[in-house]
Amino acid sequence: MATTPNTITIGEVRLSYCNLFQPRSNQPNQEPKYSVTILVPKSNTQAKAAIDAAVNYAIEQGVNKSWNGVRPPQPSICVHDGDGVRSSDGMPYGAECKGHWVFTASSKADRAPFVVDANVQPILQQAEVYSGMYGRVNVSFFPYNYSGKKGIGCGLNGVQKLRDGEPLGSQVSPEEAFGAPSQPAAAPGFGQPAVPGFGAANPQAPWGV
Repeated sequence: MATTPNTITIGEVRLSYCNLFQPRSNQPNQEPKYSVTILVPKSNTQAKAAIDAAVNYAIEQGVNKSWNGVRPPQPSICVHDGDGVRSSDGMPYGAECKGHWVFTASSKADRAPFVVDANVQPILQQAEVYSGMYGRVNVSFFPYNYSGKKGIGCGLNGVQKLRDGEPLGSQVSPEEAFGAPSQPAAAPGFGQPAVPGFGAANPQAPWGV
């Protein structure tokens, strides 16, 4: 893959909504894609500067190739403030997004991202990749013009897992789901008093013995 000003590697970041091994669609009739939500700590000012530079380069590309030579007054940018609210519904971002820049990167179903470990070896066990882990990402920012909406999106090239982290999202243990294991009941005649009519003659039993 050729390196361009709009393609950058960012790390260390935290990953959420990891959908890296199987393309999925969020809504019916929507194109399935690989995707991941990327949380960049605001303390990493170098990473934010690289993101801004890549976004600005993508905007220039959009003016020249996608937007008929005209820069939109306010192009929609995919990078959001995790301390703010979601543009989709006005609700605050989750607690894990606080103190971070947040954006989602995706790739089409026929272009699977690479997923490697700290030694740049492919991760084969899918359970090792989950929301909450930490790693690096290689992404490409690009201009789009879709249904009259002009902005900058983010393409996902690959993910490198660096270390584990606390899993995000609710997880239910077997005990929480089904309760604590109960002691098996002892069979009659083994350590329990005999019940009349069972194991002894009982002339009053209506069914006989």
